Amino acid sequence: MLTVTIKKPPRFGGKVASFDASRALKVPGVVDVKQTDTGVAVYAKNTWAAIQGREKLQVEWDDSQAERRDTEQIFAEFRQVAQKPGVVAKSQGKPGEIFDKADKVIEAEYTFPYVAHAPMEPLDGYLFWDGESVKARYGCQIQTLDHKQLCDLFQLPPEKVQIDTILAGGSFGRRIDLGNPKLGPDLAADMAAAAKAIGPGHGVKVVWTREDDIRNGWYRPMILHRMRGAIRDGKVVGWSDTVVGHSWTLNSAMTALVVNGLDQMMVEGASEVPYTFENFLCDAHIVAGKVPTTSLRSVASTHTGHAVESFIDQLLQETGQDPVEGRLALMGDAPREAGVLRAVAKAANWQGAKVVDGRARGVGVAKAFNTRVAQIAEVSIGEGGIPRVHKVWCAVDCGVAVNPDVIRAQIEGGIGYGLSIALYGNITLKDGVVEQSNFNNFRPLRIDEMPEIEVIIVPSSEAPTGVGELGVPTIAPAVGNALALLGRPRSSLSLPLHRPNRDASV
Repeated sequence: MLTVTIKKPPRFGGKVASFDASRALKVPGVVDVKQTDTGVAVYAKNTWAAIQGREKLQVEWDDSQAERRDTEQIFAEFRQVAQKPGVVAKSQGKPGEIFDKADKVIEAEYTFPYVAHAPMEPLDGYLFWDGESVKARYGCQIQTLDHKQLCDLFQLPPEKVQIDTILAGGSFGRRIDLGNPKLGPDLAADMAAAAKAIGPGHGVKVVWTREDDIRNGWYRPMILHRMRGAIRDGKVVGWSDTVVGHSWTLNSAMTALVVNGLDQMMVEGASEVPYTFENFLCDAHIVAGKVPTTSLRSVASTHTGHAVESFIDQLLQETGQDPVEGRLALMGDAPREAGVLRAVAKAANWQGAKVVDGRARGVGVAKAFNTRVAQIAEVSIGEGGIPRVHKVWCAVDCGVAVNPDVIRAQIEGGIGYGLSIALYGNITLKDGVVEQSNFNNFRPLRIDEMPEIEVIIVPSSEAPTGVGELGVPTIAPAVGNALALLGRPRSSLSLPLHRPNRDASV
């Protein structure tokens, strides 16, 4: 078996123009260097030699078709697009007219950057090709997609390709291969490219380093929400949410999720909110991009839950309503959402939106994977101005609770993962190059920052539904809404992410 590392273009969409392998081949243990479909591969007798050999490679890149923009330039494009009507996901009442007749219109913008999944174990996998069949052994999340891609890459029938799935150290969507090399190479494509370049009969173990995963990965798409709320006679009478961003489903094996130009995975959680408004509009724009994107834990709800719950909190504040009671008053058509909100408010002994001893509490509610959750987070301003989350109460209605211990564990893990993204998750581009590289500048949540968590499982006779995703989408708005009470704009939630420009009322 040979261990392989692959040197890839620093910019997405770049290609190899030429390379010099002379220095790499002098590294002890390096066996060969080949240009592949996905970059330049270094074959070695061990991992260290493969990494050191790659560092010695000299590669000239062709960036003529590569992404060259900064993150803010991409957001600037999103803002321009957001001013135009998009593909309608849901519309009711007369949302256009109500804003003209409103006493006050509140506007807010929420921007969500690229986010790396950052599982503890970076990608790696083994593949053997004998010229007539393929056997691969690695951790993958949707084997059907990987199997089809390997069949296509080797031009082999399905019965000639075998995948042995092994346990792997995390995924959160990272180990889903979307089956379209046009989106950029991923692990299945890398293994195939490495095997084909050196020829049949060599077992290859392709290894990604942490830096590979952060700089050359597949990310949560960049997304922008342009929110508008209409207030008349002290009530919220109109709601509008225009979602703009990249679609990870459009050019993938999941393209069926895009119907008549609408990506269902972009608006999930935004087109069906738990609140009833007389006038409602959710529309969306798909913007093409060259950065590979895929789903991240809680999928669309990772941004829709944050935007919706932050904005409803602002509208309730504008109309002088309590965050819990105001939400409940709008949940006439969402009894299960109301149920988890009442349950979490009772568990946390909710006493209203106020600051006590430097701490405030914020609320978030969401539905995803047909499960309802509500969270209350108790927050203060910690050292260096970083939000400190002391305790989180979370009520869950996932139908019949088959295994309560698993439910609690999934919710606790999801809250930690979601809080890590909310406070620190940020992949930025500078001239098209990812600025982050490892956990020193793509910082995860530390164990001493993990809040105390109390999970309340709401009794239900409904069919069991998912719990693996549901801790994620409501923690960010719950923390942000608490920060607003502490006099910090919700833009201070992340450093410096998810900026809501929430004072743009007219």
